[in-house]
Amino acid sequence: MKWITREHVKVDRVACPWLIKKFVDPNAEFHFVPAAQVMSEARRLGALPFDIPGVDLGHHGKECSFEAILKQYELTKNPALALLGKIVNGADTDNTLWQRPEAAGLNAIAEGFRLLGFSNDHEINSAEWIVYDALYAYCQEMVSGGKADGAFREPI
Repeated sequence: MKWITREHVKVDRVACPWLIKKFVDPNAEFHFVPAAQVMSEARRLGALPFDIPGVDLGHHGKECSFEAILKQYELTKNPALALLGKIVNGADTDNTLWQRPEAAGLNAIAEGFRLLGFSNDHEINSAEWIVYDALYAYCQEMVSGGKADGAFREPI
């Protein structure tokens, strides 16, 4: 299936493709276009839009697009993904919904990837997905250890 969103990715527009490819659609094909062209290109390509205003797989209230995808595809049953969703939310928003301490680090890492000079959004996604693999492993470890809310703490 084809998926489409705005160009110049950062947190949610990297996390969502990672989630989609790993847990929803292993054959996903992603398109990144100027914001004003997302809906017209979605129609032309037959692509499902995400992380743009007014779509099902976008922000709703204080929840981010990653969380919308978790709900739409019934992935909230996976507690490690649910925890990851809270971290992504905090990095992509003002972090007032879940107040995840990990979010500031993820936001800084995402900004760093944007500054590395990749030539397009596909390259950023390809490079940055290892971060989401690592965060997912962290979340799995927290959940398996009985800490579904994580155990991250700031250095003393």
